[in-house]
Amino acid sequence: MATEQTGEAESIFIGGGGEGYGLPQRLLLKYGNRHGLIAGATGTGKTVTLQILAEGFSAAGVPVFMADVKGDLAGISAPGSAEGKLHDAFTKRAAQIGLDLHYRSFPVIFWDLFGEKGHPVRATVAEMGPLLLSRLLELSEAQEGVLNVAFRLSDEEELPLLDLKDLQALLTFVAENAQAISARYGLVSKESVGAIQRRLLVLENEGGAGLFGEPALDLMDLMTVDPSGAGRISILAADRLMHSPRLYATFLLWLLSELFEALPEVGDPDKPKLVFFFDEAHLLFTDAPKALISKVEQVARLIRSKGVGVYFITQNPADVPDNILGQLGNRVQHALRAFTAKDQKDLAKAAETYRPNPRFRINEAIRDVGTGEAVTSLLEAKGIPGIAERTLIRPPSSQLGPIDDAARAAVMAGSPVRGKYEQVLDRESAFEKLRARAETAAREAAELEARQAEEKREFERARRYDGQGYGTPKPRTTSASSRSDSIGEAFAKSFARQLGTRSGQALVRGVLGSLFGKR
Repeated sequence: MATEQTGEAESIFIGGGGEGYGLPQRLLLKYGNRHGLIAGATGTGKTVTLQILAEGFSAAGVPVFMADVKGDLAGISAPGSAEGKLHDAFTKRAAQIGLDLHYRSFPVIFWDLFGEKGHPVRATVAEMGPLLLSRLLELSEAQEGVLNVAFRLSDEEELPLLDLKDLQALLTFVAENAQAISARYGLVSKESVGAIQRRLLVLENEGGAGLFGEPALDLMDLMTVDPSGAGRISILAADRLMHSPRLYATFLLWLLSELFEALPEVGDPDKPKLVFFFDEAHLLFTDAPKALISKVEQVARLIRSKGVGVYFITQNPADVPDNILGQLGNRVQHALRAFTAKDQKDLAKAAETYRPNPRFRINEAIRDVGTGEAVTSLLEAKGIPGIAERTLIRPPSSQLGPIDDAARAAVMAGSPVRGKYEQVLDRESAFEKLRARAETAAREAAELEARQAEEKREFERARRYDGQGYGTPKPRTTSASSRSDSIGEAFAKSFARQLGTRSGQALVRGVLGSLFGKR
């Protein structure tokens, strides 16, 4: 088993020692929600460490969410092989660290934003909120302001934003009624609206449109256990998604914020309610505005009281801002290369964050550990950081590497959410409501034009009658401005009247969307 009993505290066995190595290292489940870090250069063993942690949490009945950025984590759904060179190496490592290795599979649910390698994952545009959407689209401050106005208008005018066509329709509406909207909310330029629409087109071309819509992801589907009590491991296929790194980071950040908002406070549970692995964590923080990083820091600090542990996986600890890095109590540091002056500075900085061990220099150990080895520091009793130890990481119980298409299809066929998300729903939302308003305005304008035409014909007939000496006709009073109203102008006037009378209630969005979207 991946979990063991150590005194009164259940734990996950991470690895152990041999000659020249430290004591066996175990992650106490009680402190599994105190977050963690898995760091190291490419090829040093981060993926195996991620896999054994996921196995350990699952075996302890803790659901796990993780992204498979290279396509090689799907093997968790199949048992490891008792044959071949890899088995021989694993057997040798197990004997060296005192592990009784048994191969087994773990319950897995596959997800995919593109619906190709897993169940589709969707969120509504409203849930994503203007801040995260602005970051996803790389908008300027002025463009973000226009997007905030659009979201506010959506709330007050009861125009639900579910998918991208809803947002595109609303932005078109904003551009056509820019004068009336600017009078109420501040300057809205058609140029800014056009820039947002172009960025939405780029997002569509990258395949991002599939993220938005219904049925939206039910967070409870990420927090289930199988009939044996093992936590289900939700694996997001992200090998294709990584071609759009900003989409990848934005989606995971949205998911984290939704968990923060939806889950109740539980204090310090005996084990986490969910463990969330954030691979390629540097993508979250690269070029992120300070306000966003501050909010991520707040979420990371507070979400542990809701029983959620967040583990960041990245090549260098320097990729994670200091205020967030300081909250990561469980650490597995694989080798860092030190070829340049900057590398050496980062190495020294990483070493300073560990509790010293008199037996070795931490900076030298981080530089010299081989593949499958690491410097570890895991929280001990009362949440005290453990002394840094050189550790041989244990081999996984499940298959190391990808699975074939047939095996993936078999897992999906037995999925507890099979059929729940595959069919897209398209209920009435902003697109349909705005189209209905436009059709109503067009019909009213057509009726007005017909009445005006009839009045004009009556006037001409009366004038001809007057020419025969029967008096001067007086045309019905219809102003020139009314006669020249276009469909868009009629719509705009109707909308302007609504602005003066409707107060509306804002829709509830995720913590990041709501806190930043309503300034």
